[in-house]
Amino acid sequence: MYKLVLLCLFSLLFRNDVEEINWEEGSRLNWSDFKGQPDPQSDAAAITASGISFSYSIEKSNRKGIRFTTKVGAHFYPEHSWYKENDVNAHILAHEQLHFDITELNVRKFRKRLSQIKAVENIVEVLQKEQVRANQELAEMQNKYDLESNYSINKNIQEEWIHYVKTELKKLYAFRSKS
Repeated sequence: MYKLVLLCLFSLLFRNDVEEINWEEGSRLNWSDFKGQPDPQSDAAAITASGISFSYSIEKSNRKGIRFTTKVGAHFYPEHSWYKENDVNAHILAHEQLHFDITELNVRKFRKRLSQIKAVENIVEVLQKEQVRANQELAEMQNKYDLESNYSINKNIQEEWIHYVKTELKKLYAFRSKS
């Protein structure tokens, strides 16, 4: 029997020394969590850097066949997230929080799909394909959210997104991040 352990980080950064905040139920971001330097050239009032980490372990044996385990997390990166102090308010913080919540929503969707995968000979390719899919879906949803809410300017659409994400997180509660 041999064990193959692969670590595939699917997150914003690939360094181990990067500060990150794990998504937790009921925990909210504060402006003090945003530690990056604001981009004076940017029209944005704030930027949230968040991403998905993904790792897996595969075990192959003659007796038990192929088995695998996965670990997926939603993370916020303080050093790469920033705000312009004179341009922000509670409404904009709620917009940024929802970006982090959208990351968690996509983590839950990813975990659900992973739970339905059967161990097959090409399991590495299957897991990598799901990782790429999760990244694409996360990027698409983040972009759609910003475009539809006009970067938080359209308060009605912002509220619709808040309701949608909250509802979807509840539907996928069984796949939530646990501390």
